[in-house]
Amino acid sequence: MKLYMVPLAPNPTKVMLYIAERAEMGTEMDIEQIVVNTVKGRHREPEHLARNPFGTVPVLELDDGTYLVESLAIIEYLEDRFPFSALLGEDAELRGRARDVERIIDLRIAGPMGSYGHAKNSPLGRPPDPELAQRMKDSVQVPLDYLESLLADGRPLLLGERVSIADCTLQASLQFLRYVEADLFGDRPLLRAWDERYRARPAAQKVLRW
Repeated sequence: MKLYMVPLAPNPTKVMLYIAERAEMGTEMDIEQIVVNTVKGRHREPEHLARNPFGTVPVLELDDGTYLVESLAIIEYLEDRFPFSALLGEDAELRGRARDVERIIDLRIAGPMGSYGHAKNSPLGRPPDPELAQRMKDSVQVPLDYLESLLADGRPLLLGERVSIADCTLQASLQFLRYVEADLFGDRPLLRAWDERYRARPAAQKVLRW
């Protein structure tokens, strides 16, 4: 299998973190990781559009030559293909909870964080947009409060003792914010402590660059 990605972008990074976490748990998936340089427009070239007509990353090329183009679908495919020590676990309630928190992060935090970063200091050269940045900042306050409340019971990670896809998704977006020199955590000491703990994990050390 091949994973087409770019290290800075949040969606590829969450898949890369997932793969690294699984490797730390003893599951080697033998996935070649290939950079598609989006800054140079490689994602819009015919070669990549043949893999993914939407021109986005990540893309997972399967052994039969077909492709998966959505990050969560890629992760869930790998969960099904390599079920031993899967991140989602075996209990239906825990799996549902992990998916729920991951969706909250991806839809209510990660998307707005990406828009905020581009509105403040876009690595793609987009013009600053202070009004959009403020709207995005406002929109993440309630979901960030929710995550802070999850950590109030002393758990080390977002779902408890065990790393989850939610941790991967949130950390992937935070890397992008660090790159554009932005911070939306505010006065949330539990989330800041979680951030430090997660970045110290061996999987994070192998993937994160900022």
